Amino acid sequence: MKKSGWIIGVVVLVLIIDQALKVYIKMTYPIQGGFKIFGLDWARIHFVENPGMAFGLSFGGMTGKYILSIFRIFMVGFLTYILKGIIDQKASKGLQFSFALIIAGAIGNIIDSAFYGLIFEESSFHRGNIAAIFPEAGGYAKFLQGKVVDMFYFPMINAAYPEWFPFVGGDRFTFFRPVFNVADSAISVGVTLILLFHRSFFLAEDTSKKQATAPPEVDEMSSELSS
Repeated sequence: MKKSGWIIGVVVLVLIIDQALKVYIKMTYPIQGGFKIFGLDWARIHFVENPGMAFGLSFGGMTGKYILSIFRIFMVGFLTYILKGIIDQKASKGLQFSFALIIAGAIGNIIDSAFYGLIFEESSFHRGNIAAIFPEAGGYAKFLQGKVVDMFYFPMINAAYPEWFPFVGGDRFTFFRPVFNVADSAISVGVTLILLFHRSFFLAEDTSKKQATAPPEVDEMSSELSS
């Protein structure tokens, strides 16, 4: 427990921040409501609800939603198993922290999908109609059918493609277009940290496995070549 206590703390902290912000946004703004962060046009709180995957993507209607939710739950269990192995191997705290972020982010979005439909009213576009929690008529969706609350929006570039671009020449585009939340950010940061700083751990582990399973003659040849 002592070895993993701080990791549990990271997961719990991310979940508290993620869920507190989502509940606040859900109970304060209508769909597409929000405000500019520090008055900036390119940094906004912009409330939307995502029926499917991260960053506003969707997947396969109701059936796809069940599949996605079950997959997320499975992945949390799988990643927790990997994290336990990493802790047992006394891997770097940075790698453990990265996995903790990914697991926390996945759990954060699972909570939305699993419970928000049960405990909240449907959010609408009307400013006077803010979603209530625990409505008398019941929630807006079944278990695992809730929508994920997203709110961070950074439209930093709003421009048009050059006319000579094939197919999209002259069309306008926005970068960065997706709207996301704290859980999405935790997953993205965790994955990025692993790719940038911790790939060597998995490469070294893969090499050790190959050496352990290599036949004796391969080991002898390897030692002769290295001598």
